[in-house]
Order: sequence, then structure tokens, then C-alpha cells
Amino acid sequence: MTIAIVIILLVIATLIFHFISPWWFTPLASNWQAIDDTINISLWVVGTVFVAVSLFLAFVVFKYRHNKDRRADYQPENSKLEGWLTVITTIGVAAMLAPGLVVWGEFITVPENSEIVEVVGQQWHWSYRLPGKDGKLGKTAIKLISEDNPFGLDVNDINGADDLLVNSNELHLLIDQPVKVVLRSKDVLHNFAVPQFRVKMDLVPGAVTFVWFTPTKLGRYELLCEELCGIAHFTMRGYIKVDSISDYQTWLTSLPTFTQTLALDTANIEQGKLLYAGCTSCHGIDGQGNKTMGAPKLAGLSRWYLHRQLSYFKQKIRGQNSEDLYGQQMAAMSALLADDKAIEDVSAYLNALIPTKNSPIENYLIEKTSIKNRPVTTGNAIKGKSYYKNCAYCHGEHAQGNFAMNAPKLAGQHPWYLKRQINAYQQGIRGKHPGDLYGKQMVLMSNILHDQRAVNDVVSYINSLPSVR
Repeated sequence: MTIAIVIILLVIATLIFHFISPWWFTPLASNWQAIDDTINISLWVVGTVFVAVSLFLAFVVFKYRHNKDRRADYQPENSKLEGWLTVITTIGVAAMLAPGLVVWGEFITVPENSEIVEVVGQQWHWSYRLPGKDGKLGKTAIKLISEDNPFGLDVNDINGADDLLVNSNELHLLIDQPVKVVLRSKDVLHNFAVPQFRVKMDLVPGAVTFVWFTPTKLGRYELLCEELCGIAHFTMRGYIKVDSISDYQTWLTSLPTFTQTLALDTANIEQGKLLYAGCTSCHGIDGQGNKTMGAPKLAGLSRWYLHRQLSYFKQKIRGQNSEDLYGQQMAAMSALLADDKAIEDVSAYLNALIPTKNSPIENYLIEKTSIKNRPVTTGNAIKGKSYYKNCAYCHGEHAQGNFAMNAPKLAGQHPWYLKRQINAYQQGIRGKHPGDLYGKQMVLMSNILHDQRAVNDVVSYINSLPSVR
């Protein structure tokens, strides 16, 4: 009797939890209501079976409970019961499978008026490509991928000349416009998934897959990789922003074509040197950095990284947190750079400078609290090497940086600055702005270093590595 009551109570509790549960689908933002309906049908079928079987079990436990005056009966076959079970099971399975087959037919039938967007996955980053005015995407090949050609486009294919490249984690789409998303991977298995759009598909190396959907609500949605793709899989996140017509057109006009990205370097190093004159009081004449001013070393850093960080300061993506005192100073100083061309010039100049070596004391001492003259503690570079294995996937085995991963060079940078930035990520001072796409990854990765000793250790190891150009 007790067991029967417990079974009934479990059924009731399960049904209550299902209907009041806060864990449910995110609000639908695409045309795929049919997918929700299919899942709901499946839930109703299995839910009905669950309730029926559980209540039947409770009934059997109660009715045929132990009775010393009753003798058990054994019935090896019951054709009538087996027939009913076969019919009911067939109907239940058909009710679950048939709607799915219908929806799958729609899922692989792309509307003729769909726009095409290519999504490229790599550890641990998303990038995108759109066809130009000709409406055709150019050919690509893995062997063609380089720092100058990160998408691996074939320069001899005329269809790719006007392709629009989005070397960023954020893609914009036009509201109420069907879009076919072509998927390819540069390295390992990835998965394209946007919960609000109800689409999900693997990116398979050496193959091209696709999904299609129509975004129906304005907003910014998180793109997730739902295939375990490596140690930093959980940081592989992007964004899809659904725009109105005017906003979408504005975004399109800001994108470079493949031909433009191959254009000759237009940076003016001499002009960059003049612009840098306003920065020397903090960062030094040779970009060597200044511990007293809390200014990092800039000489020899990659142009693309310098350009991105200067743009972040100018666009108020960095330097807006009240606790980021040095970032606030940089945000103010970035006003000296009038436009993107100025940022390009000064980045080229700094990249051309030869980095200086850290002072001898920095080769083995890491500050414990701040850049001021306070007690110091040595980090354990041997332990730091084991921590750095997590960082090496992006920043390189020798901390040389990696353009493909959008990861800057760390080797040769002042250890006090490295520590300050790691702490800033851990404390949410840096990397929290929606526009700081790569900072968000660093927030997640920095938390692998569980205490300050671990931070000291990994910084000591990085500082032991030789600086490379």
C-alpha cells in the first residue's frame, strides 16, 4: 500500500514540476514554431505513457499485494493484451516520429528568397562571410589560410573578390529575411546553435553543412558551440544581432571586401611617430612601458591587436569601469587619435619598434599587490608552466601570440602589467562590456587561476620566455 501511494505521489510531483518549472525554452525569435510544436507533441506522448504506466504499476502493486489467503496465478501468453500493446505502441511512436519527419522536410528545404551567410568555426572563435553584389560566395581552401587571408579564399576566383568579411564574433542579420547559414570548420568538430532560433547543426572539417531560419525579433542573441571542441570549448561564444533595415545597411557598409583586405598597406609610420609623441610621457619614447606610470610595453606588439585595443578605448568599450583607473586615462588619451587612419598609423609605428628587455628584477619578481613599492613575492615558473598549458592553445606555446585566435603576444610584456590584467578580468573590471568579445573569453579563462599564487606562477612562467618578434 505504501509503495503504491509513493508511486502516485511521484507522478503528481513530476507533473507539477513540469508545468511550473522555470527551465523551459527561451522565447522564440525565428520562424521555427514547428520545432517547438514537435517537441511538445513528443512530451505529451511520453508524458501520457509515463502517467499511464506509473498509475498501472501503482494499481498492480495495490491490487496484487500480499495476501496469505490468495494464490498467485501464472499466465504465459495473452494474445489480446499483446495486440492492444502493439497497436497503442505503434500509434505512440508514429505520433512522435511523423511530425518530426514533416518538420525535417521543411528544415532542409531552403526558401528561394533566402540570403546566404557563411559561418566559420575554429578553436575558439566564430567569423562570418557574406556574398557581395554578385550574390555568390567565392571558393575557399584550408591550405590558403594565412594571416593575410584568414578565410582561405581563392584569389583567382572572381566570385570571391567582393565577398564581405566579418572577422569578429558578432554577425548581423536582417529581420524577417530568410537566411541560409552555410557552415564550415577550420579545424575540429564545432556546432552552430542559437537557442532562440531553434537551429542547431554540426560544423564538420572537410564538409559544408547548413541550416536556415528567418529571424523574427529584433535583439542580440548568443551563438553557442554545442560540440566539445577542446579545452576552451566553453569560451567559444558569438553573437547574432537582428537589425532593422537601416541598421543592417549601416553595418553592411562598414564591412571590407576580400579585395580590400588584400590591398597594399596604407599605414604611414612617420605620421604614426608624430601621433605617438603624445603617448611617450607614459609609455616611453621607445614604447618600453613605464612601471611608475602603470603603462605597459607597446613596442613590437602586433598591429591588429594594437588597432583593436585603441579602437576599444576610443569606442568606450574599454576604460569605462570606475575601478579601471589606467583604462580611464587611456580612454581620454585615445581622443588624440582623430580617426581609424590615425589608429592604423600609430599601430604600425609601435609594431615597428624593437622591444626592450625587462629589467633584471622583473625576470624573477612579481608584485604582490600593486605597481607601487610594496612587498613582492616570487612566482613558481615550474608550476606556472602547467597553468600556462591552458593559455597556450590561444597565445601560443611560447606566448608569441596567434593572429588566427585573436590572441596577443604575452612574452616580453612587464609581469606587473600581466598580473594586473589577469586580476582585472577575474574581478570583472575588464571584459564585461558587450562589445569586448574576446575579453569575455579571457574572463572565463582567467578563473582557471584559482588564487593569487596561481596568477603569480603563470606570470613568472610567461616572464621566463624569450620575447619574439
